[in-house]
Amino acid sequence: MKKLSFVLFAFLTACSPQEQPAQSRSEEKPTIPDIQELIKNLEDSENKEVMVIAHRGDWRHAPENSLQAIQNCIKMGVDMVEIDVRETQDGELVLMHDVTIDRTTTGKGRVSDWTLDSLKTLRLVDGLNVPTDHQIPTLEEALLLAKDKILINLDKSYSIFDKCFAIAEKTGTLQQIVIKGKKTRSQVEQEFGQYLDQVYFMPILNLPNPKADSIIADYLQHRVPIAFEFTVPSDTIGTIASFDDIRAAGAGVWVNSLWSHHCAGFDDRKAAQDPSTYDWFIERKVDMIQTDRPALLLEYLQSKALHL
Repeated sequence: MKKLSFVLFAFLTACSPQEQPAQSRSEEKPTIPDIQELIKNLEDSENKEVMVIAHRGDWRHAPENSLQAIQNCIKMGVDMVEIDVRETQDGELVLMHDVTIDRTTTGKGRVSDWTLDSLKTLRLVDGLNVPTDHQIPTLEEALLLAKDKILINLDKSYSIFDKCFAIAEKTGTLQQIVIKGKKTRSQVEQEFGQYLDQVYFMPILNLPNPKADSIIADYLQHRVPIAFEFTVPSDTIGTIASFDDIRAAGAGVWVNSLWSHHCAGFDDRKAAQDPSTYDWFIERKVDMIQTDRPALLLEYLQSKALHL
């Protein structure tokens, strides 16, 4: 009888749902950042945390500029996703880096020669040019996915600033968006001044630039931007020494780790072999890094207590 009871107990125990450790259950849940904390960090140029921006989304694991590439970044805990915006023949805004759709879709031709309906019949391709199940997203679809979850940098968007603004306003995502352009303060105020108190704007400066110091000083004196994006092809460029002062004045410093000419050779390719490559950015007081390897950069910054 005792043997039968033991067997019955063992059978019932095996068939009953087992309580998982709390840690295992929590690890299965996606990491959804607090948008207000992300905004607070974006606006604080002097804290020690380095922001991670994923270039075209998590394109190593999903087609670039796809909704899945954005969702992967949200789950990963990336601070901001950079996406590219183009206008279709019928005036709709879609995510696409190139002027044409040849490289990233199953179609051919210029984005501006296709209507949105026709683009939606195509499929995005992966890095090996193999068609996937993913479609070309509209900007509205992307913003709705990102709403209250991740910051968004809109590239290729300056010439359609007004249309991007309207969609951001419609989707309730204005506070999450950074729009950028290679413009002086007077230029951007003249062209889109009515929007600048409602959306973050970031000037881009390709260094070396003999006018860089005056452009920076003018912005900092009259309209402090959320950040400056710098291209830094050489470590000897004098403007680098001003990065700490720029942050003290209230603007972040954004440098891309994408390719060697963006960051004096200390790029993602090199970091893939030696993650301490990213120390170059930290030592030069860069607090916003756009990367093609967001998981690698996040892990390294966390190991240095420079990211949550």
